[in-house]
Amino acid sequence: MKKQDISENQVNLVYLALGSNLGDKKNNLNKSIDLIQKEGIFIKKRSKFYSTKSWPNENYPDFINSVILIETKLNIAELFLKIKKIEKKLGRTKAKKNHPRVCDIDIIDYNGEIIHRKLRNHKLNTPHKRMHNRNFVLFPLYELSKDWVHPKLNKNIVILMLNLTSDQLLGIKIAQ
Repeated sequence: MKKQDISENQVNLVYLALGSNLGDKKNNLNKSIDLIQKEGIFIKKRSKFYSTKSWPNENYPDFINSVILIETKLNIAELFLKIKKIEKKLGRTKAKKNHPRVCDIDIIDYNGEIIHRKLRNHKLNTPHKRMHNRNFVLFPLYELSKDWVHPKLNKNIVILMLNLTSDQLLGIKIAQ
């Protein structure tokens, strides 16, 4: 008889950041949300869509971004592999860093844990290494959880948002 891992049945609370700057961006995000649900992952909350300039190259198409809060029994490695499968299904291909993409899904926070793991050719880091500097993550995350605290920096999301530059604060809007 196989000994059951105590974490096997644990429900994990995870924030995912979604982004798209190619094609029908809102539709791409809605499709990614549908595919996440089809994987048996429960979406507890979802933010509005936000629009930002592409970074670091503003000549690329603008992004539409959102954050969702999910509940899942998947461990972080299983969740990561499902996310990569969904991105590929939506047409994401391997491209240079920060190039336009149909769909990008990042694990922002996994149970408030600090995780650094290597999985195949990928590095899994939660909280996401640069999320505290990104308006397109902080604004939708704030919409979902006004009392969220960065697990590594131990700073409330309001403090993180106040640390954004004026360009970052002015450079985001709710997508129409």
